[in-house]
Amino acid sequence: MITVKLPANAPVDWEDWETPLKQFTEATGLVTSAFDTDGMRRIGPRTASRLGGLLAGSRLWAEDGPGTALERALVRAVCADGKAASDQFGGLRVCALPLLLRGEVYGVLVFGWRFADFSSPLECERIAREIGVPGHLLWNEVRLDAPVSEKRMETYSALLGTLSRTLDRQRETIDDLTRVNRTRELFLATVSHEMRTPLSALSMRIELLLRTVPDLPPKVASGLEAMRVHVRQEAGMVEDLIDAARTLTGQMSIARSPIMLGQVVRDAISTVETAAHAKNIRLLVTPSDCGEHIRLEADGRRLQQVIWNLLFNAVKFTPEGGVIRIMIERLDGMVAIDIADSGQGIEPEDLPHVFGAFTLQEHGNATGLGLGLYIARRIVELHTGTLSVSSAGRGQGATFAIRLPVAGE
Repeated sequence: MITVKLPANAPVDWEDWETPLKQFTEATGLVTSAFDTDGMRRIGPRTASRLGGLLAGSRLWAEDGPGTALERALVRAVCADGKAASDQFGGLRVCALPLLLRGEVYGVLVFGWRFADFSSPLECERIAREIGVPGHLLWNEVRLDAPVSEKRMETYSALLGTLSRTLDRQRETIDDLTRVNRTRELFLATVSHEMRTPLSALSMRIELLLRTVPDLPPKVASGLEAMRVHVRQEAGMVEDLIDAARTLTGQMSIARSPIMLGQVVRDAISTVETAAHAKNIRLLVTPSDCGEHIRLEADGRRLQQVIWNLLFNAVKFTPEGGVIRIMIERLDGMVAIDIADSGQGIEPEDLPHVFGAFTLQEHGNATGLGLGLYIARRIVELHTGTLSVSSAGRGQGATFAIRLPVAGE
């Protein structure tokens, strides 16, 4: 026996059925309705013929009408075993199909109210008395209404069944997407609390030991320094995971305010200078004021994150003694920030995948999760800008180009 209950977290939006049932009714001339599992009519009765209009004006489908009673009996039968059912009301055939979501009945479609063959005046008179309309009026409509044979009713049932399964599969897909989004949100909350918090505590204890404990043995001090570097790397990957999760769920946002580009660029450069000097890499900025007088309406912290990420990658993949150029220019209401390195370059077939999530370089000292460029592009897009990459190939370096609108233009 099929369980008659709506799957958890999947409320029925009966409006999804309004248009399909209207189209089915107009195409077939049948009377159609949709019921929930409690026997409440949610849609209908929908009519598209003169006979259907006459029946709708009678007491047939009143709350205590005989048609309503018959339809509810069909609904109970379908809910009991999850299978189609049918019945007759004085020669008028009525059918019912289950609406299923993951094997569970959440509603019933009831349709029909047509004769299978030509009726007689006496039969119409009997039906008319029961539903409270003049017998001759019902007969006039019935004799002008083409019967629906058993074969054609089976075809209509198959058509409505196909439509039902299609819409229910869509609902299942939406339900799956909703569950995935909830899982992502849970993942984001878990990463934020269960991973970031202990890493912060560990980092604080390492800093405390290095600053407050005098005369640490060289090996201990060296070990603590190495731990500090690794903890920072892990914390950076956790932050990337959080940002990536926010991007995937549409939760990443920016807080715009008036900023001067020069300060953002200088702050980003300062975070990579030590690593660049360690590899004897020159950082050349044009103009030398880092675009000091260019004003943006942007999230300064997020924009610095983008530039820092591009510079960090440039340092990581540029060999010792190389050059990284940061070029800033105003172009037709936009500011262009190009970061070009003399590093290992990118193969042409790899260029389309550079900004994908979890994309790592296969050569060189590839570390991290491969999320930095994915997040950087999303941040730039939130600023209604673009981030692109170009490279002449292996060993020819790469250029990352940021384009952002200038404030007031």
